[in-house]
Amino acid sequence: RRVAGLALDPDPGATGFWWNVYLATGDCDAAARRVTEAGGSVVVAPMDVLDQGRMAIVKDPVGAQFGLWQGRGHVGCEVVNEPGALVRNDLVTSDPGPARAFYTEVFGFTLDGNPDVPDFDFTFLRRPDGHEVGGIMGVPGVPASAWATTFEVADTDAVVAAATAAGGRAGAPDDFVYGRMATITDPFGAEFSVIARPPGQPA
Repeated sequence: RRVAGLALDPDPGATGFWWNVYLATGDCDAAARRVTEAGGSVVVAPMDVLDQGRMAIVKDPVGAQFGLWQGRGHVGCEVVNEPGALVRNDLVTSDPGPARAFYTEVFGFTLDGNPDVPDFDFTFLRRPDGHEVGGIMGVPGVPASAWATTFEVADTDAVVAAATAAGGRAGAPDDFVYGRMATITDPFGAEFSVIARPPGQPA
């Protein structure tokens, strides 16, 4: 089952690699217009991807890039919230105020604080029906605003060992309120996080 994808960067002069988060929309063109109306910008205009869907690449007002996806033949991740699959996407920025206003305006998300981490400037992004989509973390001094991707694993320490053996780099695993986490950078420079959640913790 599909958990993520790899693609060649169409810009031959680009350097660096990253995970690009896509947010689903029922109308890619309308969502792209809302992005610009709310102070963001369009990097790649809406375009059809064969019969799979319609996509655009945009940036929010704080400079974080993400994608819009109007699913057709392919609606998105086929598995989430289990080892070996995506578990979280969070926007990390030094300027969270404009970012929170932008995502609520463009997508109608609600903003909810997180009492589990009272020392962090964090809010959940949720659809009006309460479904959690991601979060926004305010971190003073980060060099650039970006969406961070976290995958669930069964054993954080084992994955860190495997990643470094395969040519990547990793920070030391650390116990967090939601599980044991580590940050990994693959041999090509793309950074992501992994987490092993305690048994029985809800998705």
